[in-house]
Amino acid sequence: MHNYDIYPFAAIVGQEQMKLALILNVINHTLSGVLIRGEKGTAKSTAVRALSEILPEIDVVPSCPFNLPVAGETECCSLCPNVRCRQAAEQGEKVNVNSKVQVVELPVNATEDRVVGTLDIEHALKTGEKRFEPGLLAAAHRGILYADEVNLLDDHIVDILLDSAAMGKNTVEREGVSFTHPARFVLVGTMNPEEGELRPQLLDRFGLCVQIKGIDDPQQRVSVMERRTAFDENPEAFSRSYSDASTDLSGRINQAIERYSQVSIDQEGMLEIAKLCISVGVDGHRADIVTLKTAKTLCAYEGRNQVTKEDINRAAEMALLHRVRRQPFEEIADGPLELG
Repeated sequence: MHNYDIYPFAAIVGQEQMKLALILNVINHTLSGVLIRGEKGTAKSTAVRALSEILPEIDVVPSCPFNLPVAGETECCSLCPNVRCRQAAEQGEKVNVNSKVQVVELPVNATEDRVVGTLDIEHALKTGEKRFEPGLLAAAHRGILYADEVNLLDDHIVDILLDSAAMGKNTVEREGVSFTHPARFVLVGTMNPEEGELRPQLLDRFGLCVQIKGIDDPQQRVSVMERRTAFDENPEAFSRSYSDASTDLSGRINQAIERYSQVSIDQEGMLEIAKLCISVGVDGHRADIVTLKTAKTLCAYEGRNQVTKEDINRAAEMALLHRVRRQPFEEIADGPLELG
C-alpha cells in the first residue's frame, strides 16, 4: 500500500549526485552505504525516507522480526519472540510474502540495547534457554538503516553499526550468553558538518560520500516551493501525479540489479582506478574496491555492460571524496574532487 505521507523520491528537485548515490546502494548493497553531508534544509532526510516507495521487493517469512527468507536461520527461528512466526518455523511451513525493502530509522539518542537487541539473562539462567528481543539491526536486515545526524551519535554506537554492516551479522553477549543473527543492511548517514565531523576511520567505512548544498538556480528553487506546497496541501494527489515516474524508476532499479552480474571492466579500467586512488593519496585498498563496484553499478544503472572511463570518474567522485589523505583537523572539501 502506498504511503502518501512520504514525499515522492521522483519529485525531489536537483541534488542529482545524492539521489544517484542512494540509488546505487539500493542496486548494490555491497557498496557499504553512503554518507550525505550538507547544510540543513537540503532534502537529505526527505530523500532517504522517500526511498521506501522505489525500493525493490523481497521474499520474507510473514511476521518474521528478522526479515528472513523462507530458507532462513534456524537459530533465529528458535529464539523468535513472535509466537506465530516461531510456530510456523517449527511446523516446517514454507509460507512467504513479497515485501518492500524496509527503511529503518535510528534515533540519535538510541541506546546500545535498542540497536543490537537484548538477551533475557534471567530466563536463560532459570530455563537454560536463550530468549532474545530483536533490536534495530534485526529490523534492518536485508534493508536500509538510516542514521540521521550520524555525527551526533555516540562513537560506540557508530562503531557497532559499521562493524555489523561490514560483517553482515550482529552478535549480542551478556554474562557468558551469546546470540548471533544476520544483519546485512545498507547504512545511510546524513549530517550537517557545522555540527561536527566524524572520525576519519569512521568516514572511511562509508562506501560513498556526497557533499550537497542549497540549489542556486532561481527557477529550481521555485520548483521546490511549488512542489512542497502542493504536497503539503494534498499529499495523495501530489504523490499520484508522480506514480508513473516512481514506477519507472523502480523498474530501472530492478533491471540494474539483474544486469549487474553481466557488467565487465577491462584491465585498463582497473589500472585507471588504481592510479586515481594513488594520485589522491588514499590509505589502504578499500577505496579501489568501492570505486570499482560503484563504476560497475553505475554502468548497470545506465543500461550498459562495459564500464567506461566516465563511469570510473563519476564513481571516484563519490568513493574518494572522504578518503583523501588530509592533515589533522582538516575538513572535507566542499567542492568536487580534483581527479586530474
